[in-house]
Amino acid sequence: ERSLADALDEPLARELLRLGALCSNASLVQELGSPDPMEVALLEAGARAGIEREALLLTLPELREESFSAETKLMATYHQQEDALPLVAVKGAPEAVLAACSRVATPQGGEAPLDEAGRARWLEENEALAGEGLRVLALARKEAEDDGRPYQDLCLVGLVGLHDPPRTKVGEALRACRRAGIRVLLVTGDQPATAAAVAGSLGLRGEGGEALQVITGRELEERGAEEAARRGGLFARVTPEQKLQLVAAYQAAGEVVAMTGDGVNDGPALRQADVGIAMGKRGTQVAREAGAIVLRDDAFETIVEAIRSGRTIFSNIRQAILYLLSGNLAEILAVGAATAVAAPLPLLPLQILFINFLFDVFPALALAVSSAREGVLEHPPRDPRESIVTARHWAVVGAYGALIATSVTSAFAYAHLVLRLSDPAALTVSFFAFCFARLLHVLNMRSPKSNLLINEVTTNGYAWASMAACALLLTLAATFPPLTRLLHLSDPGAAGWSVALIGGALPFVVSQLYLGLVGGRRGGD
Repeated sequence: ERSLADALDEPLARELLRLGALCSNASLVQELGSPDPMEVALLEAGARAGIEREALLLTLPELREESFSAETKLMATYHQQEDALPLVAVKGAPEAVLAACSRVATPQGGEAPLDEAGRARWLEENEALAGEGLRVLALARKEAEDDGRPYQDLCLVGLVGLHDPPRTKVGEALRACRRAGIRVLLVTGDQPATAAAVAGSLGLRGEGGEALQVITGRELEERGAEEAARRGGLFARVTPEQKLQLVAAYQAAGEVVAMTGDGVNDGPALRQADVGIAMGKRGTQVAREAGAIVLRDDAFETIVEAIRSGRTIFSNIRQAILYLLSGNLAEILAVGAATAVAAPLPLLPLQILFINFLFDVFPALALAVSSAREGVLEHPPRDPRESIVTARHWAVVGAYGALIATSVTSAFAYAHLVLRLSDPAALTVSFFAFCFARLLHVLNMRSPKSNLLINEVTTNGYAWASMAACALLLTLAATFPPLTRLLHLSDPGAAGWSVALIGGALPFVVSQLYLGLVGGRRGGD
């Protein structure tokens, strides 16, 4: 808890920084990979106090390294000393280091025996630091030959607390996940007190708003992954194997699991998860290769934005399909109904091709790039087995198709039977009634929960551009003689144009009344 300035005058503090620099396999040179941030923090603290690893290794060459193990939670390096036994520098989880220590360094430069009472006091110090959200490491040393037993008869030098604050936007991202029906779990190798403090600072709570109960790796092993997965949302001192077990347990319970990871040992769990998300900055090559997604900025809020974008893209694809299906169904119903009763066709083949060329291309593409729908993160997750077009959507397609077909055939019949227009003129009425209906149908593709005037469709510039392009080509169809003759169109007169406008606008009016009713009663789901 002392500053680096104090550390320059405190022998024990300087010894802590020295051991932290020696017992490391990281480097401050960025090109050498993506080391653990805690390792880098120790090196940076030592460098700021004038204790650099490269300089230390000139006088204390490294003989070998005992790599960190998730089982022992310890790491050690052996260093050659002149006229003395090799120096063994050890760091790791406080409880693991303390269990291996029989002595403790004193401020006067000596050593004192470490009994159970002293060990308990150090564990209390560790809990106090961890309770502040610090990631705590213990550092120890000894001088001994390399007999393959680096974690015996150690001398404790002290504890180091590293502050690794969550990003400022993580809390809001977690709240967005909660609203979206996404359950966020914290699974860490840190000790329980640190995990609980971090979870509390982030506002990470249970489904009922209660504080999360910490489940340790030992408890997880005793209870079994399935039981722990049902009861816990905060896991501490978890091994890589237990991460894999948790992922498998949630998948067995029918959950879709996404997991973030950055270490070599996270590889199996990242590959097992439905969506493995590897850290791009500090993640190892193994993690990046195992993950399905590589997060370039290592920011949790980016994952939430990706979920928002994914839901928006899926919704846009669905709306474009609904638009295409309902429009084409209307053509089938209109022509099929006329054929069934041996009546004149309201649309000719070339007219249908022209309509499909316009409305199956420009508006459909525009709908596929709409902005995020209102409340897209406030809906529960979609069942991954759900079809793009469900039974409810088929009902909507049928309703839209029947509405447009009825309106168009009614306009065609009125032009024939009431206005007594010629066949080309009556066809012109039904053709433009259908075109106007398809043009306005683009605006029906909004979310029922959205505002009629300001929504994801009306704020989509591509939608307006596509509608303008369609309107321009329709104007050409009505005024450009070669195209008019090709489509068998003729001027239906003022009365005929009025019927075409009404026949095209009526489906839009009815649809908007329906959308307003659904949005008010069901909240737009």
